[in-house]
Amino acid sequence: MKVTKKRKATAGLVSKDKLYSLTEASALIKKVNTTKFDASVDLHIMLGIDPKKADQAIRGTAALPHGTGKTKRVLVLTTPDKEDEARKAGADFVGLEEFVTKIEGGWMDFEVVIATPNVMAKIAKLGKVLGPRNLMPNPKSGTVSPEVGRAVEEVKKGKIAFKVDKFGIVHTSVGRVSFTPEQIADNASTLLNVISKMKPASSKGVYFRGISMASTMSPGINVDYKTVAGL
Repeated sequence: MKVTKKRKATAGLVSKDKLYSLTEASALIKKVNTTKFDASVDLHIMLGIDPKKADQAIRGTAALPHGTGKTKRVLVLTTPDKEDEARKAGADFVGLEEFVTKIEGGWMDFEVVIATPNVMAKIAKLGKVLGPRNLMPNPKSGTVSPEVGRAVEEVKKGKIAFKVDKFGIVHTSVGRVSFTPEQIADNASTLLNVISKMKPASSKGVYFRGISMASTMSPGINVDYKTVAGL
């Protein structure tokens, strides 16, 4: 793999053997970015859990104070009496039967699906399509709610859903490189505090085993969880 001049120039700025404070990492991530576009800033959080155990399969949501820097396309699956509420809140697509048919036909022009409880039985068959993409509405992620307006507004303002993978790692975006270091740190701290409160009682030992911050195509920056306020 050919390494670009920019990548070579920034590679020396990050030490693989050093643990950086969240404040340091949030400032450094802007310096090591080499893309010409507004790259995503992501956190990769390795947890001391066993995701194969049901009570340790961490999954939840976090309302980032500065949003993600990207407005997500939201599909709301609901009955006619809730359609106006969803549209007024900013939903991009609203309906039921027609969208179920479109999804079955391969249409996937959305990033979040929100549904009301009374339609879950009708959309259960979409699980095999939406499930593998982590798009199936779920009460734990706040995407199954009778208050569709509120749910849509929260997503549009920057509420994110996260889920631990089979290796015990949470991967999620906490902003863009155009954000200020303070905004990146605030978002990251908010997410980490939410995950901290979700530590399973059956999980023993060190909970945060490793935290890495990286932007698109940049080297990872190891973050010392002890420097995050509230942890």
